[in-house]
Amino acid sequence: MQVTETLNSGLKRELKVTVPAKDLEARLEQRLDDAKGKVNLKGFRPGKVPAQHLRRVYGKSLMAEVVNEILSDTSKLLSERGEKPAMQPEISMTEDEKEAEKVLAGNADFEFSMTYEVIPPIDLKDFSEIKITRLVYDVPEDEVEEQVKRVADSARTYEVKKGKAADGDKVKLDYLGKIGGEPFDGGAAEDSEVVIGFNQFIAGFEEQLVGLKAGDETTIKVTFPEEYAAEHLAGKEAEFDIKVKEISKPNELEINDDTAKMLGLESAEKLREIVRGQLENQFGQVTRQKAKRQILDALDEAYKFDAPSKLVEAEFDNIWSQVTRDLETAGRSFEDEDTTEDEAREEYQRLAERRVRLGLVLSEIGEKASVQVGDEEMQRALIESIRRYPSHQQQEIYEFYRQNPQAMANIRAPLFEEKVIDHLLAEISVTDKNVSRDELMADDDEDVSSKPAKKEKPAAKKKAAPKKAAAKKEEGGE
Repeated sequence: MQVTETLNSGLKRELKVTVPAKDLEARLEQRLDDAKGKVNLKGFRPGKVPAQHLRRVYGKSLMAEVVNEILSDTSKLLSERGEKPAMQPEISMTEDEKEAEKVLAGNADFEFSMTYEVIPPIDLKDFSEIKITRLVYDVPEDEVEEQVKRVADSARTYEVKKGKAADGDKVKLDYLGKIGGEPFDGGAAEDSEVVIGFNQFIAGFEEQLVGLKAGDETTIKVTFPEEYAAEHLAGKEAEFDIKVKEISKPNELEINDDTAKMLGLESAEKLREIVRGQLENQFGQVTRQKAKRQILDALDEAYKFDAPSKLVEAEFDNIWSQVTRDLETAGRSFEDEDTTEDEAREEYQRLAERRVRLGLVLSEIGEKASVQVGDEEMQRALIESIRRYPSHQQQEIYEFYRQNPQAMANIRAPLFEEKVIDHLLAEISVTDKNVSRDELMADDDEDVSSKPAKKEKPAAKKKAAPKKAAAKKEEGGE
């Protein structure tokens, strides 16, 4: 095999590879020899087929296998050159049918070219120079107790009462929502139960139930928030025709062992323990994400190099398709987002470059630190992923992942990244700072490592139009 480098510019490489006809012939003869004892041809005993007859029958197909084997061995060639391709090399072969026939007949050298980009060498720096401040929130007892009460409210009992509905009462009702006089999807329900003051529905809805009694029929007017999860309802004025069927008042609720048992737990102490753990986990995730953001920003500042253009292009295409799909779904334009398509493209291009560059840096750190994602971790993540699909599709999705290496790589990537972040947290300088809940939950500047849309608005809380149908529809469409 003769290799000639025909392009070496920046990260771009092109190689011309020539496999002499005599080498092709040697490989073919080996395959013919291996096949001699395996094939069954009419008129010949096993293992007694003459070599020339075998060549006439199987020569071209076996030579095609030789050619494919050579092409599949390109990774070995690049490894010998000490290069890591950013993506699978592009292979170019002759399109001349006569020339191709000569190669398959063993009468011509096999020539092809490889075009690819290399991953640039990354010289890792001293991680101890990275300094971050980790924001920590210690959950106070009163917040735990408040959440315990919210959880316990699901075990609260109600009894039917006569008279008007008041704050805290449960109202059973039918409703039909309309916008511009026309019913909208997800805006109707029968025998829906609303606890006044629980803020289950859009602002202004529950308050207008106060003072109503069983048998009343009325119309409630509300305005969906500008940031409502269902984009087709966001900012719209709506009317709900209401028919009240029943009013119930809450019975006294005590946080004790009996209440905990109604929730499937053995004691009130266990209930408080679980609630505290959930709160600490929720705030801990925010703490970690903010620490991770600081680490990524520090790495972005420390490592400046040209990223392979093909990787950047692929990342940009993924981002752009999601952006345009979201805009189309929301019925909005770039102008509605206070930008232009050209400006958005420029910004998302920068994002794609950052993501690729950071991905390469994290990969290098993980490789040097021997970070591994175990089989059990992969299996758990795979199961978690397929649970998002309807049950009747899960086995099919599972088989798809198991048979598709790229799909499994997509499962592995976030697991690997988080383990690299764990490694870095042990290497860098971390100063913990106790903060209030509001300080921890305050929005950072736009996080370009994960969602750097230009002037992107914060995600809306997924409250439902009376009933949760509209929000559920949005969630199910992800």
